[in-house]
Amino acid sequence: MFRKSLSHGLATLAFTTGLLAAAAVPASAETLKFAHFVAPAHVLTSSVVEPLSEGLSADTNGELTVQVYPGGELGAGPLEQYVRVVQGVADIVWGLQGYTSSQFPKTMLAELPGAIPDGMMGYDLLWNAYDEHLASEFPGTKPLALWTSEPNIFIMKDHEIRTPDDLKGLKIRVSGSIAGRLVEALGATPVQMPAGEIYNSLQTGLIDGVITGASAVADFKLDEVANSYTIGAPLGQITFYVVMNQAKYDSLPDGFKAAIDANTGIVLSKSAEDAWRARAAETIEGLKASGDNTVIELTDEEAAAFGELTLPVTEKMVSELGAEEVFAAMRGE
Repeated sequence: MFRKSLSHGLATLAFTTGLLAAAAVPASAETLKFAHFVAPAHVLTSSVVEPLSEGLSADTNGELTVQVYPGGELGAGPLEQYVRVVQGVADIVWGLQGYTSSQFPKTMLAELPGAIPDGMMGYDLLWNAYDEHLASEFPGTKPLALWTSEPNIFIMKDHEIRTPDDLKGLKIRVSGSIAGRLVEALGATPVQMPAGEIYNSLQTGLIDGVITGASAVADFKLDEVANSYTIGAPLGQITFYVVMNQAKYDSLPDGFKAAIDANTGIVLSKSAEDAWRARAAETIEGLKASGDNTVIELTDEEAAAFGELTLPVTEKMVSELGAEEVFAAMRGE
């Protein structure tokens, strides 16, 4: 009888221990696949990937984690990022609206020269107008972060840009249609290509220069092939997104959704934009200190000469899209 009771007790103990062990491994644990197309050293990692990953893990006791696939590991081609997340190849992606400009005509108004009023940030513009005006441009996804880069500059090889005339006949890389319109207004030829192709294109002479933020110099090592930089012309900025597959978000438990909501939106957008601007400022100081670059900082009068050609593009594009209400909402007017 004693042996039978002992045997029964051990069996009960084993069963209970097994239940406790199973409970220690959350049955609902999830890992989200985050895909992007740049190297891990890019500012995206410290400003977006790490805060998001750490925040989700902390708020869910490690049950919701992020697995990062950098450098196109889940599929080559920066232009295909949005399709990649909609199709569920990745749960979350980072991309540029400009790479598929036709999908984001209203969102990309934030890229226009003079779009951001004093005292505002790029992410303010985008989130101010998102619910009422921009959500339709993000089908099948939930935006986790929307922001703009630091102001664009000219990054050139063997050409010093001090006046609009210095651009005549040059081939200038742009990230999307907005910058393309600005380059045309300045008398140059826009060439659209992903950022990863800039280095070789500058090196081989396929392009003469680039319009983008100064942070790209550090992130893509453009200082190795460029040698002249012009700062201060009103050239707008670049818009970015981090989006999540909507169906994937909807399938998650409420606690996981709450964690995602708490660690995204304005808070993640601010982290990204602040980091982009900090990287840009650090990069410009480094270019000045290097001694082997020409860094041209335009005076107000010199910058105004560019503005006479670029700022009218802003008014024209808003009018062409019939987007006066969208633009006003962005600017909090």
